[in-house]
Amino acid sequence: MRTLLTTVMLLGAALSPSTDAGASIEQVIDEEMPASGVPGLAYAMVDGETVATGARGVREAGTDLPVTPDTPFLTGSISKSFTALAVMQLVEAGLVDLDDPISAHLDEFAGGPAADVTVRQLLSHTSGYSTLQGNSSPVGPSDAPANTPGEMWEYSNTNYQILGRLIEAESGDDFGTYVEERILAPLGMDDSFVSDGAAHKEMAVGHTSWFWTKRPLEDRSTSREGAAQGGVVATAADLALYLKMMMNGENDVLSAEGKATMMRPASDASPFYGFGWFIDTTAGTVWHSGSTPGVETLAALSPDAGRAALVLVNGGSGLGFGETTQLRDRVIAAALGTPEPETGSRWAQQALFIGLVLLPIAYAASMVWAWRHRTALRAKRRGFGLFSLWFPLATTIAAAAVLLWIMPNLLGAPLGTILLFQPDVGLLLIASAVMGVVWAVFRLGVAYSGKRAEAVKSEEPALSQV
Repeated sequence: MRTLLTTVMLLGAALSPSTDAGASIEQVIDEEMPASGVPGLAYAMVDGETVATGARGVREAGTDLPVTPDTPFLTGSISKSFTALAVMQLVEAGLVDLDDPISAHLDEFAGGPAADVTVRQLLSHTSGYSTLQGNSSPVGPSDAPANTPGEMWEYSNTNYQILGRLIEAESGDDFGTYVEERILAPLGMDDSFVSDGAAHKEMAVGHTSWFWTKRPLEDRSTSREGAAQGGVVATAADLALYLKMMMNGENDVLSAEGKATMMRPASDASPFYGFGWFIDTTAGTVWHSGSTPGVETLAALSPDAGRAALVLVNGGSGLGFGETTQLRDRVIAAALGTPEPETGSRWAQQALFIGLVLLPIAYAASMVWAWRHRTALRAKRRGFGLFSLWFPLATTIAAAAVLLWIMPNLLGAPLGTILLFQPDVGLLLIASAVMGVVWAVFRLGVAYSGKRAEAVKSEEPALSQV
């Protein structure tokens, strides 16, 4: 395994942890890491040829296994830049043209609704596939894009799932083999690899949010299926080599012009995204974040300044609580020497989470109240009283649809995906939806069971006289 000495230059170099930049990063970590609740993190900074790395915490909560700059993390959607780089290699080899329809390379798309979607549109998220499609089950050739291709930008994992298949079709290698042999190995990323479906004990363990805490994932296996969209596993030290390559202006694993093309707006429909990179035209930076269950990442480059930084954390954000965004953004800002990011209030998200916690409790308390006031409920026999008995059932069914279907779809993530990334939020959505309907049904049961009992009792004298 590569040691820290091979990736950190001599003490006193421009970005070593003993300098102002390094110290400010350590200060940011001191300030932000406790609030984020992440068990561990690793970071790297690049300034020209100089690289510095650092790490804090542990690979898994409750253990003494330290995170180091050589600890592999699942990088999430930073992987899209690797996939885009692989596609650009095929373009420069003459095997693919950016404006080719995908059906020219993948026969299964011929004659289908996405036959004319181009490679450029897939790379730049202008294919018409939606965020929801990308966060749901894999899209097949017979599935139509949600929007008209080429007209609008919408981030979708589906684009890079398809590009992964394109790479395999044109190279003759599986995606993991191609990336490892054509990108990772030439760059010396010796401790990094592509998700292969197996569990790797040396990796940082993901921790998902769980009611103001974080708990480690039980399933530690990697996903071969999601490799092209988010399955590159890399260390902070190795990713620094990758970011250096993207800024070096040299022809190596890709031509200098090819790299520049990746970091420019892809089209009029994609003014802030190139090929595998977001673009901040105001700041002159490119960046990409990554999020997989229990792991969140961020990498950013300032090509003109020759500076880059990345941070990897093994904890997923909660809803308003235990978020990692401020930690990651501030580390990057400290490393690049850019202004501190504005930190908006999270009170709305926190209030929503607290509301979701309290709602099932309120429904349970309301059932106790209904039982204690069952006489009044049973007196509701006609008119508005009867309406007040049945109306809550309709409203709670509607609320359940909002919580379990409409709200997740608006967020671009089905309920199953929410349960993977934020299991506490997913559980609360289910509990709130179910408890609301149970409360409404319970009220009706209390009201009508009493009415039947009273009806039977009123008939008993008449029957005794027969």
